[in-house]
Amino acid sequence: MREDIWKYISAVLTLLLVLSAVAIAVLYQATSPIEVPRNVTAPITVETPLNVTCEGASDYQIAQLKEEVAYLRSLINGTGGETIAVVPIFGIITSDTALEVIPLLRKLAGDESIGGVLLWVESPGGEVGPVIDIYSEVKKLALVKPVVAYSGGIMASGGYYIAVGANKIIASPLAEVGSIGVLYVHYNYEKNYELNGVEVEVFKTGPHKDMGAEWRGLTEEEKKIIGNMVNTYFQAFLQAVSEGRNMNVSEVEEFATGRTWFAQNVTGTLVDEVGGMDTAIEALEKLMNVTSAEVVIYKNLESPSDFGVVGSRALYLDPDYVGPYLRG
Repeated sequence: MREDIWKYISAVLTLLLVLSAVAIAVLYQATSPIEVPRNVTAPITVETPLNVTCEGASDYQIAQLKEEVAYLRSLINGTGGETIAVVPIFGIITSDTALEVIPLLRKLAGDESIGGVLLWVESPGGEVGPVIDIYSEVKKLALVKPVVAYSGGIMASGGYYIAVGANKIIASPLAEVGSIGVLYVHYNYEKNYELNGVEVEVFKTGPHKDMGAEWRGLTEEEKKIIGNMVNTYFQAFLQAVSEGRNMNVSEVEEFATGRTWFAQNVTGTLVDEVGGMDTAIEALEKLMNVTSAEVVIYKNLESPSDFGVVGSRALYLDPDYVGPYLRG
């Protein structure tokens, strides 16, 4: 088993060396190198071949090769032995998500056998309250032991908000990350009710008690109230990213258009490094100062999908995922 692994690693490294040699040859040709006499031989030293790219090998292909090497290394026994806890945060983030994730994070914080936590985030975001609560818990956990956030597909809006509480963010090169922004959706079905002969009688104790209700439109005053609320949440999001990514607010604002990016295009800003699960585990092991740590996935925390936008709880949800969750 060990011999086969090393053979595969050798094959991968050989491929990388070939790519490096091609790049070096092109470089020497372009710069008209000095000819070496035929009776003189000089060894060729290739430094850090894993960092060399050349025409014909994309960044994505190089990242895949790195990931394979990281995986094969993980199969070889090393030193250390501390345990990594993988905590999945999948789907729309709701109060049910928080009820499962927060107690688990607190348990892991006090578990001496756990050396680090890997947050596996595959989420387009969700409700404002649960997102902020989970983010706060991640920040507290990161004070106690290393935390790395990882995504292979999507880490957007509230999902990214949670991730910035970790010490590092690793994502697959083609994972969608970002969507820094706040979304409030209000549906006014008043005319629809009238066309269908539906009358709504409301008894309320104040003029704004049914603000945002679907049976009527918003007043100008209510639009200002909601606008201020959205901006307040937005500023909190900007501050969280600024602190977590060590960027000033003006730098964060450049990415705060509400859109997502491929992780490979925002490496060094929104994410630290691109790679797969094994790359994320390797990064966490470095923070833990161990190798070949035992990895345990605690639970598949898949959130329910019965989430309605009407009522405007989706303040931290990527707009591309609004449609499937509309009610009515």
